[in-house]
Amino acid sequence: MVYCVHYTMLWFNVRPAYTVFLLSGLALLGCCEGWKYFYSEDTMDYDHARKWCTENYTDLVAIQNQEEIEYLNKVIPRMKVYYWIGLRKIDGIWTWVGTKKPLVKEAENWASREPNNQKLGEDCVEIYIKRNTDQGKWNDELCTIKKHALCYQADCNNSSCSGNGVCEEKINNYTCRCHEGFFGPICQYTSECNILHAPAYGSMNCFHPFKNFSYNSSCDFDCNKGFIRKGDGTVYCTESGKWSTLQPECQAVTCSILKTLDHGTMTCSHPFGNFTYTTNCTFECKEGFLLIGNDVTECTASGKWSLPVPTCQKFMTLSVIGGTTTTLVGSFVTLLLLMIYRKSKSLLNDFVVWLYS
Repeated sequence: MVYCVHYTMLWFNVRPAYTVFLLSGLALLGCCEGWKYFYSEDTMDYDHARKWCTENYTDLVAIQNQEEIEYLNKVIPRMKVYYWIGLRKIDGIWTWVGTKKPLVKEAENWASREPNNQKLGEDCVEIYIKRNTDQGKWNDELCTIKKHALCYQADCNNSSCSGNGVCEEKINNYTCRCHEGFFGPICQYTSECNILHAPAYGSMNCFHPFKNFSYNSSCDFDCNKGFIRKGDGTVYCTESGKWSTLQPECQAVTCSILKTLDHGTMTCSHPFGNFTYTTNCTFECKEGFLLIGNDVTECTASGKWSLPVPTCQKFMTLSVIGGTTTTLVGSFVTLLLLMIYRKSKSLLNDFVVWLYS
């Protein structure tokens, strides 16, 4: 029968409570959250001690700070032999076996005149618990010597920080170091940006890896036919809760500006702005002038007019042989009639009749 001491720190009690249990083969020391510490009643060499810890808990203790050393020295009972911790010399470097991180100079806690490798091959480390001198200090020792295993069990898991941060164990507690864009005690909140809407004459397609319009949300924008995007095609919600850039706008394609006809008029409708997509212009000539070309043109999605702008040609009067006065259009028609007249006066008369019919 082996005695087990269970140390708990209650959230609302100022003084810690100690309870004695009857267990077999191990003792437990810990708290309701954060690291929990375990030690073996039996002694074993370093390799077996680590195996025992990893099979039952997380690993041999990795000392984080002076607070942890003082805590362990306070609550762990004194034994005839001391305790293995998770520090070992690997390739000549003192290394924490659980994290594979080397021991840094400022974190060293060696007893006086240690490590000394006195017995040669002293590549493992024990911690002095309740020793008369050098309490909580470390000593290098042969890995084959039997000592108690001092283990810890981590409270951190994949859900400890909502999957949005790094869980850092502490005595009686753990803290979350949140990833970029997240905050809160367990990183449960994320930065949110203002809600976006599809632009006029365009569309918006958004992807939300977390919450709608929150950190890392992205929105792609496109414009309808006849409109062009002004601004970036994609915006992102940043960790500051602001969009990476302003939302783009869709502006109507512009055609060249048309001028009123000489000797005529032009009437235009502009649904999306002057001389832009779907602008429609109608042309008329003043009295005495004839419209040459189409009377309507429209601004297309390509930014070009559907038809060329017409012109207004003035009617011309031509006196022909025989005293007959005929009204014709333009110099081209005049030349044509002269050529016809030379061949046949009757043909000329027939053409004039057809022209005015």
